[in-house]
Amino acid sequence: MSSLLEAQALNAFYGDFQALYEVELSINEGDVVAIVGANGAGKTTLLRSIAGLLKNDAHSIRFNGTPIGHYRADKVAKLGIALVPEGRQLFPSLSVEENLKLGATVGRKGHWSLHSVFELFPILKERRAVASTQLSGGQQQMVAIGRALMSNPDLIMFDEISLGLAPVIINSIYEQLPQVINQGTTAVIIEQDITRALSSASRVYCLQEGRVKLSGRTDELTRQQITQAYFGVAA
Repeated sequence: MSSLLEAQALNAFYGDFQALYEVELSINEGDVVAIVGANGAGKTTLLRSIAGLLKNDAHSIRFNGTPIGHYRADKVAKLGIALVPEGRQLFPSLSVEENLKLGATVGRKGHWSLHSVFELFPILKERRAVASTQLSGGQQQMVAIGRALMSNPDLIMFDEISLGLAPVIINSIYEQLPQVINQGTTAVIIEQDITRALSSASRVYCLQEGRVKLSGRTDELTRQQITQAYFGVAA
């Protein structure tokens, strides 16, 4: 099976500081891939690189066989890659509906529209005219996810999907993920909760200090292997 997205010898820098070292990654269509690792492991940098927010060597990232490592974020989005960023990053002066509509500006056609997003998250329909600053953290996360879906991506990436949310809200959001995948969208999830990552994903990559320390199918790796790769010590 050919990969939807591949990273090969991917390095990433913030000025003189190197954050990723020779990262290798392969994601097939329909996968749910978890990226785990301690704070500072390079997880967010990896997603930012894929999304075009960090410029890389052209051939270090391929999407549907096309080198995209050097593409700007807007061009990456038009190809079908969407990022739900850490901290949501909604526009505070805009309403829920206006924030959602921004996702559709890339012009891709598909299943996701205001109607289908409101079906996925009914509370957003009730609050469609409300400013994003008046929403709870969980509702803001729903808007951020809905905005990404409105671009009708082939690949959606969630950066710290459950960060700062109450457990009941986290459970609610994860319960909706199968509906996203069933519409033909491949997903990458950054998740610090190892148990959650293993139960939600088909494959997992563990990063440590900017390097892939372990990767494989979640049903083939033991918790001890993942814990050792996560912390760099024996479980």
